Amino acid sequence: MGAVRLKLRLGELLVKRGLVSLEQIEEALKIQATTGKRLGDILVERGYITREALEGVLEEYKASAEANGAVSKADEVDPTLAKLFPEKLARMFKVVPLKMEDGTLLVASPDVLDISTLDYIRFATGHNVKVILTTEAFVESVIDRLYSPQLDILKDVFEEAEMESVEVLSEEEQELTFGEDLAHEAPVIRLVNYIIADALSKRASDIHMEPYEKRFRVRFRIDGVLYDQMDVPLRLKEAVVARVKIMSSLDIMERRIPQDGRIKVRIKGKEVDLRVSTVPTVFGEKVVMRLLERSGLVFDLTQLGFEEEQLKVFVEATERPYGMVLITGPTGSGKTTTLYSALIRLNSPEVNIMTVEDPVEYNFEGINQVQIKEDIGLTFASALRAFLRQDPDIILVGEIRDMETADIAIKAALTGHLVFSTLHTNDAPSTVTRLVDMGVEPFLVASSLNMVVAQRLVRKICANCRKEYHPPPSLLERLGLEREEGTFYKGEGCQACNGTGYKGRIALYEVMPMSKRIMTMVVERVTADHIRQVALEEGMATLREVGIRKARGGVTTLEEVMRVTT
Repeated sequence: MGAVRLKLRLGELLVKRGLVSLEQIEEALKIQATTGKRLGDILVERGYITREALEGVLEEYKASAEANGAVSKADEVDPTLAKLFPEKLARMFKVVPLKMEDGTLLVASPDVLDISTLDYIRFATGHNVKVILTTEAFVESVIDRLYSPQLDILKDVFEEAEMESVEVLSEEEQELTFGEDLAHEAPVIRLVNYIIADALSKRASDIHMEPYEKRFRVRFRIDGVLYDQMDVPLRLKEAVVARVKIMSSLDIMERRIPQDGRIKVRIKGKEVDLRVSTVPTVFGEKVVMRLLERSGLVFDLTQLGFEEEQLKVFVEATERPYGMVLITGPTGSGKTTTLYSALIRLNSPEVNIMTVEDPVEYNFEGINQVQIKEDIGLTFASALRAFLRQDPDIILVGEIRDMETADIAIKAALTGHLVFSTLHTNDAPSTVTRLVDMGVEPFLVASSLNMVVAQRLVRKICANCRKEYHPPPSLLERLGLEREEGTFYKGEGCQACNGTGYKGRIALYEVMPMSKRIMTMVVERVTADHIRQVALEEGMATLREVGIRKARGGVTTLEEVMRVTT
């Protein structure tokens, strides 16, 4: 009967104000019983009342409820009710919990509720329910308060923390549609700036903004691993994405296809490049920003992770006047850093270094870098052909993707040029057989290759919280180690490493020079397993062996070694 009484009170007030007739109220109630629509929406849809007039009545109800002691501000809502009243329920019925009064749950809704809805809420919460009328804006603010606590965290950050100044060095003005028009509002601009500055301060390599049905998640990739950072209020999703697209000069009206762009910002007087990628998903556009910040990078071969003997052999191979050096490993394994470090070491006024990359991530004085543009025919292969007419000494090919690129690169290596490139293989020995499988003649592979290097990145133990520990026997067994074999370490987690136990990364290398025995085996089309066996006999250390040595030295953990070498 409570729901009926509310409806009659609403109808009486509407009739008293001369806004609708009693017959119109009765008709709207019948429609509501069959459609489940809100009473106010039905009255507006049928033209019986304007939206403005209805909102005025609801405001009067709200004022009356406040006068009777009901909650009037979102921040007065009891936050513990979020556990009792699920977010799904709040969004489904546009109803929010306010507080408990003598065992009865006080809830607010922008419209009157029918008996079945009230019964459902009673069943879901286990409490009797009392309803007050309010506005949709109030309901949305309570939902944000109860189910998006990160918004309050951001508010605290904005008000109390010393915000880093983020200056966008290039940005286009664009027409904005509804929802996106918030992109130029100060809170959204500050939110996006905060996310970028926070990612930089935490040494993140990537920022992920991911839309889902009920949330808009932000994650950072730190030392190769993704970590949740915050949930942005869902109603700001379009505005945040639009803000990023404006900053990166992308078309904000185009949401059907992927787009790529770049942002250049200045933080604490330091210029930072961000490579932006957007992809349409079923719940909106997902954004990934790659942070390209050079000050924290090391392009010094002695600091990357090479063992002493490995570094000696690698340097010797890169100092030859011709031939090819291949770096192999999965995406994100540090191949580009190794290649750049080698080029920087070789860079001098006496040599002409040319690179073709996709994309060019960092620019270096004295190195001629070319960005491929496949849409206009500028591919790795076409750039390589042009390079050979540019009097090069050293050439870097970002990746050997096909037979044509492999053929030109190998011919360049055989005609007096030092060539660097990458492949995607699991280890060094399988790289040579991969080239043969691509269609390159085995004798050309054998005569052109100086060296193959496989690599992986492992997280380094945080020096601030490193402690000795005993790995579980199952892990030792999987790595082929004895139970009492040596001392190992791990990070306990502290403020310096954001509680992860890790800070920074270092490379594991598997270095395989092309000896005469291996060259002969390549020509004879011997399998990668046989080549691997000979390389081990000649002193090659595997990725796992190098990783275990670094774990013994307290540089990384056995768990990390297992993760990247399995």
